[in-house]
Amino acid sequence: AEPLYVSIANSSGFAATAAHDDANAAQTGSWTKWVVPLQTFADQGLDLTNVDKIAIGLGTKGAMSTAGGSGTMYFDDIALY
Repeated sequence: AEPLYVSIANSSGFAATAAHDDANAAQTGSWTKWVVPLQTFADQGLDLTNVDKIAIGLGTKGAMSTAGGSGTMYFDDIALY
């Protein structure tokens, strides 16, 4: 299993990241809602009035050289509010 994370950024390139609390979230076989409080990103210094990018990933952000697994994930109803 690889950790699941979401990262949001603004036009200046500054990004804030939140990791899923469940380290095995990527192996869940059913639809699961994941709510990340916006305060999580604000606490990292992100200006929430200036968000223009979102990234969802598996593994450790910035460690792309680490080999991972394979599979399919579906994402829907992504919202920022």
